[in-house]
Amino acid sequence: MGAVAVGATIYFGSEQSRRQIVEVAKAFEYAHELGMTTILWCHLRNNAFKTDKADYHSSTDMTVQANHLGVTIKADIVKQKVPTINGGFKELHFAKTDDRVYSQLSSDHPIDMCRYQVANGYMGRVGLINSGGESAGAYDLRDAVITAIVNKRAGGMGLISGRKTFQKPMNESVELLNAIQDIHLDKSITLA
Repeated sequence: MGAVAVGATIYFGSEQSRRQIVEVAKAFEYAHELGMTTILWCHLRNNAFKTDKADYHSSTDMTVQANHLGVTIKADIVKQKVPTINGGFKELHFAKTDDRVYSQLSSDHPIDMCRYQVANGYMGRVGLINSGGESAGAYDLRDAVITAIVNKRAGGMGLISGRKTFQKPMNESVELLNAIQDIHLDKSITLA
């Protein structure tokens, strides 16, 4: 077929996540034997991470753990949402954690939260691509530019922007993709 990469999705925390982890790990091992790159979508979208207070599927502490699990099963590139909140472990009593995770290793600044995602990919050795998110309408271009800048300044390697881009008329899609490309080509936008 000429493929050079294999992609998979794991819905961490879901009822099927244990099976997905085992199956994807086996598939990635075989892909590497064939010399292929592996890409893992590390999703946390499920009701286990929701409370009356917030939806923690994009929580920094939760997403970095999913990223780390993806890296340990040999993903070469991890795709994850840009963090928008923090404290999922504490709020959900999901795992043991330490307050220094929130006070010393991360902050509420979007670049710091994204940098923590990069750090959990073996300090950036495994590339982080952030999700461009769903198409929300009038602010899509602005939101994509912000996400691309956050990803780049945090040490990530790019942005996936399918839904936000391809659910638009062609001229708007091209404008959005060009804006994302311009950010990644702009040498004045550097690591924070």
